[in-house]
Amino acid sequence: MRILHIDSGREMRGGQWQVLRLMEGLRAKGCENVLLARGNAPLFEQAMRRGFEVHPVSFRSVRRLERTADLTHAHDARSHTLAALAACVPLVVSRRVAFPVQRNFLSDWKYRRAAHYIAVSECVRQTLADAGIDPSRISIVYDGVPMLAVSGGSEIVVPASEDLRKGTSLALAAVKLAGLDALVSRDLETDLARAGMLVYITESEGLGSAVLLAMAAGVPVIASRAGGLTEIVEHERTGLLTENTPAAVAAAIRRLREDGALARSLAAEARRRVEERYSVGRMVSGTMAVYESVA
Repeated sequence: MRILHIDSGREMRGGQWQVLRLMEGLRAKGCENVLLARGNAPLFEQAMRRGFEVHPVSFRSVRRLERTADLTHAHDARSHTLAALAACVPLVVSRRVAFPVQRNFLSDWKYRRAAHYIAVSECVRQTLADAGIDPSRISIVYDGVPMLAVSGGSEIVVPASEDLRKGTSLALAAVKLAGLDALVSRDLETDLARAGMLVYITESEGLGSAVLLAMAAGVPVIASRAGGLTEIVEHERTGLLTENTPAAVAAAIRRLREDGALARSLAAEARRRVEERYSVGRMVSGTMAVYESVA
């Protein structure tokens, strides 16, 4: 099977890592993968280094390369639009965000064009269903992350983000309120080796692959009680869920700092949970099952 992947992201965020891990897993299963991405984006460079066929994304390149593919997989909203306009082969669309689908003539037209949707959580599946998409056209495939070496660090790690829906500034304010310092991370997979906890605060979240990555590294997690995060973080069992106020987040930080036994218990159970439910292999197999149902 030959799959055309499209991702127009400018940064190397959770969604782009999922694209890369998916293509690697599909290649191991004998699938041929072609990627369209921004020519100056980190994903473009990462895929090139791993030996994938990669081209700059444009409507013309989508139209040309779709003719050689068995199906197209659009990984973000702009890619969904480009693929819907080209529409030469069956289209699978991944949706990673929890905010509602816009309802207007153009949006309704675009969402009718896909053969199937992959939602990264039950929360995201519900937003698609609320937009009138037939539930038979939606499958949940959770993100998959690699199992990392268990962290032995003590840093409070806060992921860096310019997205206003992400609560980087709120998390930093909470760390300061707790009388501590934070490491603001732009390379989470590397910085988790130094982490004693991850503080992940956001207003809206489809799932939270950064949280899964921390759980895979045995790093205790404090996360917002929002969106798909509540599906992967079980409060006081695999992490701590918090309201989005500096006082509430600071209280959770102090609790983990002062209760080492709790922190170790949360981290160990979270790591087991990732290995059981959120492996890269499970993500690849779930996606492949969708492909086989529509190709």
